[in-house]
Amino acid sequence: MTSPTATSRRARRPEWAGRNYVLLTAAAIVTNLGSHGALIAAAFAVLQSGGDGGDVGLVAAARTLPLVLFLLIGGAVADRMPRHRVMVAANALNCVSQAAFAVLVLAGDPRLWQMMLLTALCGTGQAFFNPAAEGMLISTVGGEQASRAFALFRMAMHGAAIGGAALGGALIAAVGPGWVLAVDAAAFAVAGAFRAFLDVGRVPAREGGGGLLADLRDGWKEVSSRPWLWAIVAQFSVVVAVVGAAESVYGPLVARDELGGAGPWGMALAAFGVGTLGGALLMMRWKPRRLLLAGTLCVFPLAAPSAALAVPLPVTGLAAVMLLSGVAIEVFGVAWMTALHQEIPQDMLSRVCAYDWFGSVAMLPLATALAGPAESLFGRRESLWGCAALVVLVTAAVLFVPDVRNLTLRTKQVAGAPATSADAESPVGRLG
Repeated sequence: MTSPTATSRRARRPEWAGRNYVLLTAAAIVTNLGSHGALIAAAFAVLQSGGDGGDVGLVAAARTLPLVLFLLIGGAVADRMPRHRVMVAANALNCVSQAAFAVLVLAGDPRLWQMMLLTALCGTGQAFFNPAAEGMLISTVGGEQASRAFALFRMAMHGAAIGGAALGGALIAAVGPGWVLAVDAAAFAVAGAFRAFLDVGRVPAREGGGGLLADLRDGWKEVSSRPWLWAIVAQFSVVVAVVGAAESVYGPLVARDELGGAGPWGMALAAFGVGTLGGALLMMRWKPRRLLLAGTLCVFPLAAPSAALAVPLPVTGLAAVMLLSGVAIEVFGVAWMTALHQEIPQDMLSRVCAYDWFGSVAMLPLATALAGPAESLFGRRESLWGCAALVVLVTAAVLFVPDVRNLTLRTKQVAGAPATSADAESPVGRLG
């Protein structure tokens, strides 16, 4: 018999916000609060130990490289094993590596190779965590309210990221980067505990397959058989690379030389964060019928920040452009997750998400490495205009794919579509 207290709790939250969804959202808030402060702390730890900008770049690359190398394997593992176990194991690795990093920094004599090694371990954990987490979230939500659930999740995640970066910066100034890294380690421990309590009791075991390589081949077949899927993954391999290069390399340089320093650039980045919250809030109410058409049209504004830096616009204009691009990328993000939820079989979700993640990050290290030589060869302003043009060109090309223009939101389950459930209390489909 259901208790009155349980009934009251259920009445206070939407039907789609079941136990697993609440746990996943709470865990994401905790990890984003810790990790976004830790990213700043890692850079300051390198500088505090006597390193320079090149050393900061090496530590950042040490995080990205294993992410690229292990993402596809992580996706296959997450579809082969129970996803919540993969997530908890990855959180444990992140907790241990960040705790060791914190101890080194607090002890006062961290070496560059040690910081690179520990950061690489953290990146490895993320490579296994990201496909499992995205597959778990997508399979947890069911019914017609999937896009609203994804929007709320992303809004909570981005809000925590903004708060974590602000809190991390304040704590670094007050107590130093070592303690911020220690807080991040504790956040991973708490989030892992949340994820350990996910309810997978009603999830049937996955049937045995032909091994890890066979799983990777099956995942690739799933991606390559859907033109809308591989086209958008290919599009974002370019978009993420050039936008990342513009914002991580050229943005700070333009701010230093023409906008007045780090403060204005921080304001612009904060405006982007506010825009992501606004976009998620918009998608709580708006369910575009043509999911991918609406999402892809919202990728065009991602060219605007590069163009604004090329002019350059004054700080207020740049902040307005960044705000708009934040709204736009969230519309795309929610539409994309909803399309994956609707179209991809549950037992393929983590592998498909891994190929998606891989496409998004694979070219980013190369683009950031080439940003400096491109500036020397063509000039900064010309390079920024080139970034904006590439975003427009690849996005326009994707619109020539019929499935991108025509894929329609289904309000009711149809034969052959991935299984969903109106009861979001446990994940559905074969996860393990």
